[in-house]
Formats: sequence, structure tokens, C-alpha cells
Amino acid sequence: MGYFSKIYAEELPHRAKAVYMYLKDRSDKNGQCYPAIGTIAKELHLSRRTVERAIEDLIRAGLVKKEQRWRENGGRSSLLYTLTDSG
Repeated sequence: MGYFSKIYAEELPHRAKAVYMYLKDRSDKNGQCYPAIGTIAKELHLSRRTVERAIEDLIRAGLVKKEQRWRENGGRSSLLYTLTDSG
């Protein structure tokens, strides 16, 4: 079976599949990564809003968790994405 065979079989929009593969490609051994929405959009040639919708699709499907990270001074940092399925 292919590396992404499970995600191919999911009933998800193509935008969500593309973003999932992007996150999977950039995740560490724990399935975590923290790319900016703008970075994902630029590298996939999608709008920021399309990437945001794709991430929401993945969260609803139970494939990704999103968590706000914080700096020591209380300011917001990047979002942490955790892949909850091996795809």
C-alpha cells in the first residue's frame, strides 16, 4: 500500500488532501509541525482562506489537531498541528 493510501480513501475535498500531505511531509516523528498558514498557502499555490478551510476539514475528519502555541511573554506564537492518523 502507498504512503498516503488512507488519505486517498477519505471523503475529503482535494484541498484537504493536499494540505494533509504537506503537513505529513513536514511533521516530525511525533506527527507534529508548525508551519504558518501563509507558508502553506504560498508553497501549495492556494489562498490563505483555502488552507484554513482545508485545516478545518481535517480537524472535523479527526486527522489533525490544532493548538495555539504561546511565547514566554504571553504573545501568540505559531499554531502546532498534530497528525492524529498515520495516513
